[in-house]
Amino acid sequence: MKTEMDFEDLMDEAYGLPNGTAKLGMLEEAARVADVNGMEEEAYEARSEIVETATFCGYPMKALIAFSWQLGKFDQQPERYDEETLMWSYKWILGELSSFPEVSRDKMMELLEDFGRRFKSFGYSERSYWYYRFRISMDLGELEEAGTSYTKFRSMDRDFMSDCEACEQDEIMRYWLLVGDDEKVLEAAKPILKGRMSCAEIPHLTLSEILMPLYRLGRIDEADKHQAKGYRMIKGHNDFVQSFAEQMDYLARTNPAKGIDVLEENIVLAMDHEDPFAKMMFYARAAQLLRRWADESPGYRLRLPASFPYEGDPGDLRKLVDYFAAYAKAAADKYDQRNGNQHVSSMLSEVFNS
Repeated sequence: MKTEMDFEDLMDEAYGLPNGTAKLGMLEEAARVADVNGMEEEAYEARSEIVETATFCGYPMKALIAFSWQLGKFDQQPERYDEETLMWSYKWILGELSSFPEVSRDKMMELLEDFGRRFKSFGYSERSYWYYRFRISMDLGELEEAGTSYTKFRSMDRDFMSDCEACEQDEIMRYWLLVGDDEKVLEAAKPILKGRMSCAEIPHLTLSEILMPLYRLGRIDEADKHQAKGYRMIKGHNDFVQSFAEQMDYLARTNPAKGIDVLEENIVLAMDHEDPFAKMMFYARAAQLLRRWADESPGYRLRLPASFPYEGDPGDLRKLVDYFAAYAKAAADKYDQRNGNQHVSSMLSEVFNS
């Protein structure tokens, strides 16, 4: 049986690794060792690290499972565990919840209010509550509510429990994207593009998000530079499946052959991805790209992984378009049913009709 020293060795090794599957596997093994040996505080520590690592390397379901355990333990013995660690985990989970259509809107709002109540009881600023209300409202397609929450959180001072400035700025960009104001998207992106704000995922996400605003404003040369740099930063990384979709969206219009390279190089990451929203967007953009590519290169055979669950001819691009589009539309219907509106299917309609 593993000992406490074995747990410490596993955690030390995990802390020395970058976010990724190797680190996540090490943390999961540390949690298992702690469970087997009845080391509850150590198990809590390991799971708090699992929540963070899984969130930022493309395994949101693993994060949700670890957080559920963490929250249960805290509520059983709140005096035994650190509330700051719990609340950081809570924030990361709130950022992932809406990706899962099986999580009801009522449940999401219940957790958001529970988060806000806990934040207030621990003496933290309400700013983070309003920030996550802003994010969840965007996810649900409730842009008027998002605008109200945006004004609220921006009026409050940051504290040590606030998200990093770069991540917040990227979410502000997303708001203006949803509103449809390309000029404000690019204005919000300026401090990131100038290097004044950055983190582990910024500017990685940002460089793909600005491609279509630049395209619509006719700034193609600028967009091409950001596309190339952005793709180098995210290529092969599991956490950027939605960014690959944004890259394909742009390349379908400017360089479909390069877009096909992005599709073929990353489809294996998309097909097994734990985030169903990111996978839906990847498949929708794949359909859009392949529709254009079928016109330009009708004899092309798409290179698909051997494990890809498609039994048709990869040389029949139009049937592949139908396959990817059908998957995306079915996923969008689940989100619309959960959200109580047509927000997600409307987003996909814009994709398929562009």
